[in-house]
Amino acid sequence: MNTHNLAAVIGSGLVLVCASAAPTTAQPLASRSSRTSQASEGWPEIRVGIIGTDTSHVTAFTRLLNDKKGPNHVPGARVVAAFKGGSPDVEASRTRIDRFAAELKDVWGIEFVNSIEELCEKVDAVLLESVDGRPHLHQVRPVFKAKKRVFVDKPFTASYADAREIVRLSRESRVPFFSSSSLRFVADIQAIKNSDKHGGIAGALTFGPENLEPHHPDLFWYGIHAVEMLYALLGPGCERVTRVKTDSGDTVVGTWTDGRIGTMRGLIRGRQEYGAVAFGINAVLATPVPMRSDYRGLLVEIVKFFQTGVPPVQPDETLEIMAFMEAADLSKARGGAPVALAEVMREKPIK
Repeated sequence: MNTHNLAAVIGSGLVLVCASAAPTTAQPLASRSSRTSQASEGWPEIRVGIIGTDTSHVTAFTRLLNDKKGPNHVPGARVVAAFKGGSPDVEASRTRIDRFAAELKDVWGIEFVNSIEELCEKVDAVLLESVDGRPHLHQVRPVFKAKKRVFVDKPFTASYADAREIVRLSRESRVPFFSSSSLRFVADIQAIKNSDKHGGIAGALTFGPENLEPHHPDLFWYGIHAVEMLYALLGPGCERVTRVKTDSGDTVVGTWTDGRIGTMRGLIRGRQEYGAVAFGINAVLATPVPMRSDYRGLLVEIVKFFQTGVPPVQPDETLEIMAFMEAADLSKARGGAPVALAEVMREKPIK
C-alpha cells in the first residue's frame, strides 16, 4: 500500500494487515465486566466536591454531572461544593482560576468553602482538579484522612516521589483513588483496545501535543495524554525507555519486558492532533485523525469508581506511567541513552 493510501485509511480509522501468526505474547487486558455491569440506577446520588478550580476540567465535569437535560449527561453524581485552591506561580492557574470559580458559583450554584477539611464534611467523594501537580500530595492527605474516595486529575504529581507517597497513603488509609488522562477512555482508543481484529497488540504508537510547564517534568504536563493512551493499549510492563527530542518533535521509545515496543510522539511543530496505531498480530488498527475526544468516558469511569471503590486504573500502573515519564527526562539529559524504569523506581515495592 502506498503512503497516500495508507494515510487515507488511517484517516478513516482502521488499517488491516492480515497475517497468520502465533498467538500474541502481549499482556491480556483485565476484564472490566465487574465494574461496567454497575449502573447508576439503584445507587444514591453521590455528592462530589472539587479541589482546585484553575482548570477547564472543573466546569466541563460539572456540566456533565449536573446538567441532567444535557445530551451527554453522566448520571449518578453531582458536584455540590468546591475549594478554590490555586498556584500563583503557574500562569495556567493564575490567569484562569477566578473565571472558572465564577462559572461554578454563578451558573451551577456550587458552594465554596475555606478548607479541604470543610469540603470533605459536605461531600461523599472528591475530584482533585488543581492544574498544578505539585500540591496534590498535600491536598490529598485530608481527603484520605476523611475516608473519601478521590480521583486525582493530571498531572497526577510533579514527581515520581510524590506519586509514590500518594499510593502509600492510599494503602495505609485503605481509601482508594485513581488517576488518568481522559484520553485513555475515549471511544476511539477503547475501540482499538477491545477489538477482536488485532489478535493481540504486539506494539503501539501514540501521539499528541507536548506543551510544557516549567514546574513539571516535560511529559507530566501534556505529554501524559499520549503516554496514557500508550499504556491503555499495551498495559504495564515497560522495562526501559530512550528519548530523542529536537525543535520539531519529541520521541520516547519504551521496551516492554515481553519484547513489545511502544512509541510516544510528542508534537511540537506543526498541526497538533491526538491519535494512535496498534500493531496487532492479525491486523494494524488506527484511530481516525483527528481523533474524537471528550470527557464523558472518563466521567463514567469516575462515577463507577465512586460507587464501587474499584479503580479502573490500578495504582501500580499509574506509578509505572510516572516512572516512564521521569525516566524519559533522564534519557534526554543523557543524550538519548536507555534508562531503566527501575532506576526511577529504585526503592523496594510499596507494601
